[in-house]
Amino acid sequence: MEDSISFIENDKIEEKIRIVLGQTDYTEDIIREKLKIHNYDHLAVIRGYFGVTEKKVEPKKSVNQEIYRQLRCRLDNNMRNYQERVEKGETKLV
Repeated sequence: MEDSISFIENDKIEEKIRIVLGQTDYTEDIIREKLKIHNYDHLAVIRGYFGVTEKKVEPKKSVNQEIYRQLRCRLDNNMRNYQERVEKGETKLV
């Protein structure tokens, strides 16, 4: 984990507190704590208040990777189904 030190002017902190106060029902003490937690990002504090989560961006896959992923899933499902049939006695082992 990397520690980061931020230098923010007191005027800007007070401005961010006013912005968050207008959008939430947090007290100033709670806002100061939340701002410290979110590295003085007032938008992150507001998103957290409303429960908005950030979308996770999935890495783009090449066509070849997607083909092999689907093949693996299909083979895994077929093997799983075959094993279940063998356990139930519907299929004889060769």
